[in-house]
Amino acid sequence: MSPGSSPHDPLGIPGFSFADLHQPARLKDLYIRFSEEVKQADADLWSQWTQYRDTPEAVGNVAKSNLIIGMAPHLSRFITRLFSIGPDAEAMVAATRVYDDLFRFKIDFVRRRALPLLKSASSASSAARVEATAADHALVEGLMEGDGFSLMEGDGFSRRQAGAEAPALQALELAIARFGCELLDREATDKAAVAEQIESLKRWCAAHLHDPRYKNWVVFRFPETLDFAKLVRVQHPNAAMPEILTGPDDKLRRREGFKLTDRRYSDREVLSEIHYCVLCHERDKDTCSKGITDKEGRLAKNPLGIPLPGCPLDEKISEMHTLRKRGDAIGALAIVTVDNPMVPGTGHRICNDCMKGCIYQKQEPVNIPQVETGVLTDVLEMPWGVEIYGLLTRWNPLNIKRPYALPFNGRTVLVVGLGPAGYTLSHYLLNEGFGVVAIDGLKIEPLADDIVGTPERGARPAAPPRPIREWAEIYRPLDARVLEGFGGVSEYGITVRWDKNFLTLIHLTLARRNKLKIYGGVRFGGALPIEEVWGHGIDHVAIATGAGRPTIIDIKNNLIRGIRKASDFLMALQLTGAFKADALSNLQARLPAVVIGGGLTGIDTATELMAYYPLQVEKTLERYEALSRDLGEGRVRGMMDPEEQGVLDEFLAHGRAVRDERKRAAAAGEKANFIALVRSWGGVTLAYRKRLQDAPAYRLNHEEVALALEEGIAFAENMNPVEAVPDEFGAVKAMIFTRSGPNGEEHVEIPARTVLVAAGTVPNITYEKEHPGSFALDEKMKFFQGF
Repeated sequence: MSPGSSPHDPLGIPGFSFADLHQPARLKDLYIRFSEEVKQADADLWSQWTQYRDTPEAVGNVAKSNLIIGMAPHLSRFITRLFSIGPDAEAMVAATRVYDDLFRFKIDFVRRRALPLLKSASSASSAARVEATAADHALVEGLMEGDGFSLMEGDGFSRRQAGAEAPALQALELAIARFGCELLDREATDKAAVAEQIESLKRWCAAHLHDPRYKNWVVFRFPETLDFAKLVRVQHPNAAMPEILTGPDDKLRRREGFKLTDRRYSDREVLSEIHYCVLCHERDKDTCSKGITDKEGRLAKNPLGIPLPGCPLDEKISEMHTLRKRGDAIGALAIVTVDNPMVPGTGHRICNDCMKGCIYQKQEPVNIPQVETGVLTDVLEMPWGVEIYGLLTRWNPLNIKRPYALPFNGRTVLVVGLGPAGYTLSHYLLNEGFGVVAIDGLKIEPLADDIVGTPERGARPAAPPRPIREWAEIYRPLDARVLEGFGGVSEYGITVRWDKNFLTLIHLTLARRNKLKIYGGVRFGGALPIEEVWGHGIDHVAIATGAGRPTIIDIKNNLIRGIRKASDFLMALQLTGAFKADALSNLQARLPAVVIGGGLTGIDTATELMAYYPLQVEKTLERYEALSRDLGEGRVRGMMDPEEQGVLDEFLAHGRAVRDERKRAAAAGEKANFIALVRSWGGVTLAYRKRLQDAPAYRLNHEEVALALEEGIAFAENMNPVEAVPDEFGAVKAMIFTRSGPNGEEHVEIPARTVLVAAGTVPNITYEKEHPGSFALDEKMKFFQGF
C-alpha cells in the first residue's frame, strides 16, 4: 500500500486488500493463511500451539507464556508483510539495540561500581561527597569533543540555546555508556591498562549521580525505597493553618492552557523500565498480572490496606516486556490486545493496578502503564499503525478463544452508555457476532465518512473505510481537538493529563464495524423507553451507564450560587469547549476556590480549575475591550447590576495581570508563571475530611496527587464541611469546616467564591427510579442486578 491507497488495493499478503480486513469471512481466510505459514515454518511450535488452543487448561502458566512469546514474532512478521513495513520494523529493532550498552553500563558500571563509591563516602561523613577531578572531567569531555559545551563544574550549559541541550545530553549519556562498556570489555583481558580510566569514569559518575543537569539520564535513575506514609512530598506554607499542604516549590510545573500536560516517557525511558522489570513470567511470579497472595492463598494488601489483585484484565505484562525489549512493538501490542483490546483507553495516567501488584513492593515499582502506552504509541507511529491496531482488535491469532471476529448471528444488543464499560462491551459483542446498537445521552460527533466507511443506502453501494497511513491524520492538539462526546467519563471527566486522541482511536475503531450503530443524544427512558426498544428488533439490553450520579453532602446552604458538583463543572468545561480560547461559554468561576473531596475527580477538578481561571479572565478582558470599542464602555457596564459589575472588575483586573505576565515571560524567554498569580488571588484548595494519607486519591494513585500539587493546588486535610456562607448577594463567599484542634472540635472558615463538590458518585439507576418495576436491583437497592 502507498499513501492515498484505495481500500481495494492489494496488501502485502497476496489475495487480500484493506477492505477484506473488515469482513469476518475474509478475516477467517487470513487466519487460515497465517496458520498454514506458521505450521510450515515451525511445525513443532504449531503442534504445541494447537494443543494449547484445544486444551488450554492442560498447559501450565510458564509453558503458556513461552508459547505466546514464541508465536508473537511469527504474528509480528506476518503483519509486517501484510502492511509492507519491513524497513520500519527493522528500524525499530535497530533503534532498540542502540540502547543495549546504556542498560549494561547502568547495571554493570554505575550500580555495581559508582553507587558503592557514593555510599561509602556518605557513610564516612554526612557532609561527604565524591569529587570529580580535572582528569575525570577531561575524560568525559573528550567523549563529546566539539559539541560546543563544557561539563566542568560551574560552567553549566548557559552557552547553549534553550531546548538544544537535551539531544546533546542524551548523546553524551550514550557515548559515556558505550565507552564504559568498552572499558569493561578491555578490563577482562588487560585490567591494568584501563584501571586509571575506569577509576576516573567511576568518580565522575558518582560525583554527578544526583546532579540536576542529568536528572533525565536513565543510567543515573535508580528506584527509591517506598515509605507509604510519605509517598507524596509536601510542605506546610501556613504556620497558622498546618492542615494546608502544597507541593515543593522546586517541583512546581508552569502549565498554560489545555494542551497535553504529560507527553509520556521517551523510548529510552520506556526501555529503562523494561530493563528494570525482572520478567517474572519465567517463574510464574508475574504478580503485576496475577496479583499477590499470602501463604494461605488470600489476596495480599499493601501497607495502605489496598488489595493487590494485579491487572484486572490479566494482561500478559511480562510477556509484553519481553517482546518490546527485543524491539518488536507489533508483537508486544498483539500480546496486549489479547486481554486488553481497548488498550488506548488504559495505560499511562489511567490505571495502575499492575504497578501496585509489581513484585517490587519495598521500592518504586516498574512503571508498567508507561510501557503499555509506549508500545501502543510505537505501533501507531509506524506507517499504517492505526490500521494495525484496529486489525488486532478484530483479528489476533494469539487469542485462542476468538482469533477472528465472527459473522453476524442474527441477534442485536442495545448497549446503553458509551463510556469505558459500554464501548468495551460493544467490542466484545461485535467479535462474538452480535449486532450492537449503542446509545448515549451525550451528543456524539460523527467521524468523517471516508475514514469510517458507509453502509449500503438504496442504489449506493457500501463503501469500506479509507486506510489511514499516518497517525497524524487523525491526531489533534488537545486544545484544538473536536469534543466528540464519545467515551462518557473518559471524554469529560479526565483532564488533559491524558491524551484524548486515544479516545478518538477507539471511537474510529468501533465506528468502522459494520454491525454497530452509534446514536448520541438519546436518553434511555426518556427519548427511548424500554417498551419501544423491543419494537426496534432488540434482543437484549445491556446497561453501562456507570456510577455517574453525584453524592449529595449534608451542608447548610448547599444550593446557593457558586456551589456546583465537580462532575458538572468538568462536563461544562470539556463538552462546551469552555477551555478553548475562541469558545463562547458561560462557565464562570471565581477565586478563591475550594473543591470538596479526596478522590481523583477532586484532583482533576482542582487542576482544571487552576488552569481554567487565567484563560477565563483573559477571555473576559478581550471581549470586554471589543464590546467597549463597538458599543461604548458605558453602555456595556449599563447592562449589568452592581454584583455583576463587581465581578467584572475583578475579572478585568486579573485579566490584565495575566496579560502582563505573558508579556514578561515572553521577554524573559520562559513560560508564564500563572501559579503565583492564581495563588495571590486565593488559589484552588482541595479540602478533605481526613488526612492526605487517608484520601482515596493518595491510597489508590498517589502519583496523581503529586502531579496535581506540582500544578500549584493546595490540599487541606482534616476539613469536614458544615456550612456555606453567603455574601450580601446570596452567593457563596466562604466555607465553614470543622477540624480537630487542641481544645477539641473547632470551626474554621476558608474563603471560597467557588465551591465544587467531588464527594463521590453512586450507581446510575435512574431508569428504575423513574419507571419502578422495570429492572431488578440488588439486595441493597443500589445497583442493577447483574447477570
